[in-house]
Amino acid sequence: MQYLDHFFGYPIPLLIKNLIIGCIAILLGIIIKFIISKTFILLSRWWDSIVIKSTIKHLKRPVAVFIPLLLLNFSLDLMVMSVKVRVPLEKMLEIALTATFSLILIRLINVLEDFLFLKYDLNKENNLKERKIRTQLQFIRKFIVSLIIIVTAAIILLSFESMRKIGAGLLTGVGIGGIIIGFAAQKSLGNLLAGFQIAFTQPIRIDDVLIVEGEWGRVEEITLTYVVVSIWDQRRLILPITYFIEKPFQNWTRVSADLLGTVFLYMDYTIPIEPLRQELTRLLNNDPLWDKRVNVVQVTDTNKDGSIEIRFLMSASNSSRAFDLRCNVREAMITFIQNNYPDSLPKTRLEHRDKFAGL
Repeated sequence: MQYLDHFFGYPIPLLIKNLIIGCIAILLGIIIKFIISKTFILLSRWWDSIVIKSTIKHLKRPVAVFIPLLLLNFSLDLMVMSVKVRVPLEKMLEIALTATFSLILIRLINVLEDFLFLKYDLNKENNLKERKIRTQLQFIRKFIVSLIIIVTAAIILLSFESMRKIGAGLLTGVGIGGIIIGFAAQKSLGNLLAGFQIAFTQPIRIDDVLIVEGEWGRVEEITLTYVVVSIWDQRRLILPITYFIEKPFQNWTRVSADLLGTVFLYMDYTIPIEPLRQELTRLLNNDPLWDKRVNVVQVTDTNKDGSIEIRFLMSASNSSRAFDLRCNVREAMITFIQNNYPDSLPKTRLEHRDKFAGL
């Protein structure tokens, strides 16, 4: 009640003057924001640039809040008010400006990310360099954003006198506290260091094709603590980031996206091999999935059940195309053998011996 009495105890002209100054500052900030926004919109029409479009997309709202708050903060010097009113008002504006400025920094990182993602497009046929850069960019962005949030929270908390006193009290127990925090944060620090190692040594990258935990999938996301692998049937496999440092896994696109595909067929010994070679060549030449590098037919094994193992080896520009190519070849070769050499399909032989035949 004393605060309210004191607040309303101001002379009416002084109160109106403060309100007018504050409203003018906010209105001026809105006008400046409007001018800046319209300028960028006009630039986007004249100049087709991802930077301008991304700036409008990411910075429009935080700037719309930051500029009026900044001018309102400057206008406090022109206002006449008591310390009891000025101090909490300045504190609220300081916190709001700090939070909004940190949001602007985060959005600027998003603008830079959009520009670099356009420059390093994953839709290219040979995207090894793009996947490498994107993996590093995603990890660095998440690390910097986390750092900005932590620093912003620390600045806001330390602006309160009570929090400073608590911090000073905690420093007396820093020795024991440091040991406890060290043990508690050991796993988190391990994940963070593993993330740095993956980002820069890159055993995996964004969009890499992996065989992990018996599943085929692509690396969809790499965070500071875990990796998301998109499985072929649209499931998501979530693995801790340390998994890719500590355990073995298959990376089909580590050096190149090019891949060899194999099809195994088990035929009777009577099957002629040369017609199969000719048919495979014809099939591959007519299939756009083949990259024209490898075309091989080999008999790779003989089985005790009376069949031979025939391997059809082919190549494709990436794992997805290789899988589809293998399916096409497997289906076509079975049809070819059924139509031309049905007697050479796998057989189960029964041998009957007459024990009286020699008598």
